[in-house]
Amino acid sequence: MTIIALGEKLEKIEPEKLEMDDRPSVIISDFLHAQDAMKLAKIDYEGDINVSDISFCKIETHQECVAGSFCIPKLLDILGSRYKIMFFINKKHIVIIDDENFSQRIIMHIQQSKCNQGDTKERFLYNYMTQFMNRDLELLGLHEKKIMTLEESVMNGNTDDEFQNEMMPVRRELLILRSYYDELMDMGMELEQNENHIFDDMQLKYFGIIADRADRLMGRTAQLLEYSQQVRESYQAQVDSKQNKNMQFLTVISTIFFPLTLITGWYGMNFSNMPELEHGYPAIIVLSIIVVIICIIVFKKKKML
Repeated sequence: MTIIALGEKLEKIEPEKLEMDDRPSVIISDFLHAQDAMKLAKIDYEGDINVSDISFCKIETHQECVAGSFCIPKLLDILGSRYKIMFFINKKHIVIIDDENFSQRIIMHIQQSKCNQGDTKERFLYNYMTQFMNRDLELLGLHEKKIMTLEESVMNGNTDDEFQNEMMPVRRELLILRSYYDELMDMGMELEQNENHIFDDMQLKYFGIIADRADRLMGRTAQLLEYSQQVRESYQAQVDSKQNKNMQFLTVISTIFFPLTLITGWYGMNFSNMPELEHGYPAIIVLSIIVVIICIIVFKKKKML
């Protein structure tokens, strides 16, 4: 369990000093010590505390506290596992339940990069939540480059199966990120409403900034999804065009051989009064060659060959 007193500089303190310290604090614990952390912060929560069951980001407003959860995609493995965190906030303390030490790493980064590391609960939550989205613009830029590369490949006429194998993961990742940003935006807006007056009204602007940032990221993600759909449609148009050309070629070949089939059927009847029976073989060969040549000339003029 880690206890951090809030201020312009975040300061780690011992549990026995928490009662005597007037500063608001952040208590970070794993699942096994969650109840001890809740008692230390004097937060009564009747629901289940189970980090493994978290599947999305949400906020619950209770009379004496705010409870919520984060389900954060890992930037290097968006389609894989996620960071799962529960948090509880009352008028003085914030309790964070985290089994993967993700929150400790975020706090270390805040201490290294921020001048005001969190002198209030609202400022700390702002610093904490914006760290989730700190590198997301860079990530979306990488996705945009991937889509542009695939588009260039399509424009060059490449219609192999590799396109689908590369495009599908990109679209799935963008769909996951869009839902994630939507959830963060809703969380920011709900925190800004401050229904149970846990937060200082003068500090609610920070939650509005979080909601706005998540909204911008969600809009960028939606644009990339639309862009990827346009590239997919271009790819499908190329595939359809290629298939149409193949079908046209087969149709032309079939049309050339139709007259030859008719000639074969005609002279395959072997009637005794047919004058061509004695010396017709060379004549039929010449006739077939003439028919094929005429068909090829016609199709060439029609630009079908």
